[in-house]
Amino acid sequence: MGRPGGWWRRKSTPAKIETYTRWSFHFFGLVEFSSVAVPFGSGLWSGLGLWLPVLVLGHSVLCAVTALRALDWTRGRRPQPVRLLWTLAAASAVVAVVALAVAEQASDGQEQVETAAGGAFGVTMVFAAGNSMLGVRGSRRMTGVVVAYAVGAGAVALPLGLPIEAVLVSAMAVLIGGAFIGSAAVFSAWLLNSVYQLDEARETRARLAVAEERLRFGRDLHDVMGRNLAVIALKSELAVQLARRGRPEAMEQMIEVQRIAQESQREVRDVVRGYREADLGVELAGAHGVLTAAGIACEVRGESDGLPADVQSALGWVVREATTNVLRHGDAGRCSVGLRMTEGHVVLTVENDGAQPSGDGGGSGLAGLRERLAQVDGTLEAGFAGEGVFRVVARVPVRETAAGRETGVVRETAAGRETGVVRGTAAGRETGVVPETVAGQETAAGPEAAGQETAAGQETAAGQETAMVREAAAGPEAAAVREGVG
Repeated sequence: MGRPGGWWRRKSTPAKIETYTRWSFHFFGLVEFSSVAVPFGSGLWSGLGLWLPVLVLGHSVLCAVTALRALDWTRGRRPQPVRLLWTLAAASAVVAVVALAVAEQASDGQEQVETAAGGAFGVTMVFAAGNSMLGVRGSRRMTGVVVAYAVGAGAVALPLGLPIEAVLVSAMAVLIGGAFIGSAAVFSAWLLNSVYQLDEARETRARLAVAEERLRFGRDLHDVMGRNLAVIALKSELAVQLARRGRPEAMEQMIEVQRIAQESQREVRDVVRGYREADLGVELAGAHGVLTAAGIACEVRGESDGLPADVQSALGWVVREATTNVLRHGDAGRCSVGLRMTEGHVVLTVENDGAQPSGDGGGSGLAGLRERLAQVDGTLEAGFAGEGVFRVVARVPVRETAAGRETGVVRETAAGRETGVVRGTAAGRETGVVPETVAGQETAAGPEAAGQETAAGQETAAGQETAMVREAAAGPEAAAVREGVG
């Protein structure tokens, strides 16, 4: 069983404002009925006075229905309730006539009935004018509606023999009261539309950000693959022509094509790796900017400097996913992001209010974060930390080497080249990422048996580099292609 008020917490901000607006119109109907029926005594509930509460009750229900249909029309969900507006005007005229007739026919001992009839006349005309303003557009038409109800009130009261002063007072009361009720209704509808437009603008901005990221990735991929594919096509065509002539240089051209294809594969992996890796400092700054732009008070504490690259990448993904959840789920007004070091661990905490229980046991995003953190021996805890407060805590150990330096930081080898994961060999030297194999794939890093790198493109013991593909003496055609590529 859900908690009391859970239906309200599950609503988005625009849906909450719409619910509040609709119940405000229901409250208007209750005010209309209670202002006539409740304050009067038992004399109202007998004889002619018995019709007054019945007529006002029906009129208040009709006013509420008209206001709700007009609100749906302003939201574009229904056509303009023209017939309902005319029906309300006719019903208001009937109630006004009956109320004045009851007041005229009341005897001297029925002052309460006479007072109730006069109140019913004024209240029904005021609420009818105000609710009808919501069903039209434009200031001129709204003003015309209120003026029409004020003139109608005077036109109904004058033939019944009321003094001219009383008629003018009734018309002015309807004009002022109807304008006030109508202005409140129109402003509520405008505010509701503005909230929906802001919510749609935020969703559009998020979609545009995703589309822009896709374009960026496509542009980077095109820049990497475009030139290499053109060279592969050219050299393949040259190899075909040489093969048809029986020239041995055709094999050399195909070897060159293979080398370029392997290089392209490596460059694509670099692009994808750079796309998938997340920088913690950039993600923290981005989260602060995005949440602030969405109207959420965001506080970021802690620095990411000095953390290993793999730890920063894993925690960066936690910040990115947590920020997305704050924006997409619930109605957060505050979010805090904290990064701190404690007992050999780096702890990232993301906490926000306005969270709503989803009931699905956690989405795939949190499961993916646990998998990423598991690669660096980290853990993830996510759940409610109070009424409407959701907290995500990521804890990752930070180990140090015997030399007192953190692992994962890129260091230089004795040859002056930068390596990836730092590990000590039996000779005390640090080796880097194992070079690519003939297939162009990276193998796992590890200590070498003789302290040397093994692969199709490894360095020789004399320190000279041997290429996976050597260029043989090529004919004039191949030389021309190589010059063109250079």
